[in-house]
Amino acid sequence: MTEEKKSLNFIEQIIEEDLQSTHSRESLKFRFPPEPNGYLHIGHASSICLNFGLGERYGAPVNLRFDDTNPIKEEQEYVDAIKNDVLWLGFKWEKECYASDYFQQLYDWAVELIKNGDAYVDSQTSEEIAEQKGTPTEAGKESPYRNRAVAENLELFEKMKNGDTPERGHVLRAKIDMAAKNMLMRDPVMYRCLHKNHHRTKDNWKIYPMYDWAHGESDFIESISHSFCTLEFLPHRELYNWFLEKVAQRGELKPKQREFARRNLSHTVVSKRKLMQLVEQGVVNSWDDPRMPTISGLRRRGYTPNSIRKFAESIGVGKRENIIDASHLEFCAREDLNKTAPRVMGVLNPVKLVITNYDEDKEEFLETENNPEDETAGTRNIPFSRELYIEREDFKESANRKFFRLTLGKEVRLKSAYIIKGEDVVKDAEGNITEIHCTYDPKSKSGSGSEESLRKVKGTLHWVSVKHALKAEIRLYDRLFTVENPDGDKEKDFMQFVNPNSLETITGFVEPSLKSAAVQDKFQFQRIGYFCVDKESKDGEPIFNRTVTLRDSWAKKK
Repeated sequence: MTEEKKSLNFIEQIIEEDLQSTHSRESLKFRFPPEPNGYLHIGHASSICLNFGLGERYGAPVNLRFDDTNPIKEEQEYVDAIKNDVLWLGFKWEKECYASDYFQQLYDWAVELIKNGDAYVDSQTSEEIAEQKGTPTEAGKESPYRNRAVAENLELFEKMKNGDTPERGHVLRAKIDMAAKNMLMRDPVMYRCLHKNHHRTKDNWKIYPMYDWAHGESDFIESISHSFCTLEFLPHRELYNWFLEKVAQRGELKPKQREFARRNLSHTVVSKRKLMQLVEQGVVNSWDDPRMPTISGLRRRGYTPNSIRKFAESIGVGKRENIIDASHLEFCAREDLNKTAPRVMGVLNPVKLVITNYDEDKEEFLETENNPEDETAGTRNIPFSRELYIEREDFKESANRKFFRLTLGKEVRLKSAYIIKGEDVVKDAEGNITEIHCTYDPKSKSGSGSEESLRKVKGTLHWVSVKHALKAEIRLYDRLFTVENPDGDKEKDFMQFVNPNSLETITGFVEPSLKSAAVQDKFQFQRIGYFCVDKESKDGEPIFNRTVTLRDSWAKKK
């Protein structure tokens, strides 16, 4: 086996083997088939990257197909959000398709199954059908309607389609084997009566196909060569193939379903039902709340498409489910933002610093680099004056040798500015420090080339000029759940593990250049972390979402 073959994942190995036997490169075609009943999450991002990535690797078309067979839960809002997410990740689809495009074809095929004795109308209740299914070790019981005459089945099925049958009145079932070991093969339901308005077909249909019937047949209609899905669909593969055998003509190439394992992310949930619960109960503000694992939430928080694609690539595809630590996703964000995000000054917990030997009316502009990781990023000028804001935790009146920030009697450098020395403090009546007084060395200006400017001190602090500072709302986001696997204990409600400190909102000060920052602009606040401009920002009143800290702050908690 060549080195290239060794590097293939098992999905690619399947395709390579098929190319040697049953398929040509021209016959390869993939799809991403979301249900438009919620927003896509990080798990979907992996599936998107897998299917569209295969399209790029093999030069094959990829369809975006919405499996819109349940009008009760589906909305156009979700369709639009899904399309936006796929495009934002950097992928383009060959065709935009909908299972609802095929409702007539699916109905016509169902009629053929009835005529061939492979389907029948069952008039039992859903409870009665479920009771007759049997157990994994006991065969099911046949429906009393299983041997209805073909003519009667056709008449009843047409009445179902025309809306002459009440909801829950009848269902259409495939006639397979009530003793099958795979319980999904025990006469599965193909259609149910639903008198609901569909977001695309409106009120044209009164019956809707079940997922198992519509999915494989939609793949077949679109000439999909390989249908990749997650492991929970492995038992469905037998039914998927049975339906295809009933509609495909001899010699026609049928889609091939294969399964891969989910990659669950720690400290979160990805069930759409549970994500919906978080939104509806006000735990988060919306589907795109930056604490949500949705692609739109990650985008709003400041994650880049490249960081998510790198994450999906790095975790790969496998045959066994496992939990990926959220710190790995955060690492991918840091890696990408470190290369692209401009460095700026921002102070989140400010205390005033007064340089007593600096002229009160003087101000100057100091040159600083935009991003030392990017040689093309250039420099900018930032204002400097007598009064500055620094981080409160960057000062102690007295400290041991391991404290390399500002303290009385010791020197530190202000980033891209001067060396200062702590001299005194001013306190309020409660003993809280309100001002730190210091002196500066005028000859120590960064980049001046003088001997003093090259003098080394152990600490460097970021700062913002008080006179020029821009007040900003800072939203400090943390993980949404306090435990690695909120779904792990089935005896407990996942909601009890919600992190009460997942959002802290504070007021900080940033350098004035950020006044013109646009929504979704990303920055590194020096020595603090990566931040993104939120969509709720207003002119001159920016809101910054913390994307990730500079280091893995959760590592200390483990």
